Amino acid sequence: MPCTEGLIVEHTDGLKNTMTMAGLWRSYQALMSKHPWTIQIITAGSLVGVGDVVSQQVIERRGLANHSVRRTAKMMSIGFFFVGPVIGGWYRVLDRLVVGETKSAALKKMVLDQVGFAPCFLGVFLGISGTLNGLTVEQNVAKLKRDYTDALVANYYLWPPVQIANFYFVPLHHRLAVVQIVAVIWNSYLSWKANKM
Repeated sequence: MPCTEGLIVEHTDGLKNTMTMAGLWRSYQALMSKHPWTIQIITAGSLVGVGDVVSQQVIERRGLANHSVRRTAKMMSIGFFFVGPVIGGWYRVLDRLVVGETKSAALKKMVLDQVGFAPCFLGVFLGISGTLNGLTVEQNVAKLKRDYTDALVANYYLWPPVQIANFYFVPLHHRLAVVQIVAVIWNSYLSWKANKM
């Protein structure tokens, strides 16, 4: 009998967690429908911050005692004031440039995104982070020369398949969130690259 009680408790706990996650998702969707722009920006900034925490704790193995909260705050500010508004706005422009939800339209959007947008976005992102880290113009240019090509190649390994799926399956108002969830890994890499002196 104790074995059965344990299973029931585990099942009940799992069900509560599932219901809680479903409730959170419904709340997120309700907020997204009422305030899409604001929620997209908050989501982007928060997930850039998560990416920095992952970078510091998993990639760089700093440990909690050596975690730079200031750096995480800087990265989050880039997410709130640059990543969220720029990518959110770009997706709106892209939907006007390439109309439709077909596979062909998704492929065209991905090509425009990866050939036209990604190289510029990446350069500006790295430049902003260098400036926020106190680099002089000369130091920032040298850092861009050193890191930009590697970051762009890494971008091309990850983003084309993600973006094709994103443009084909995901509604416009959820695209930034989907990208930012996948981008926790990417943001971890970018944060490491941007803060590697």
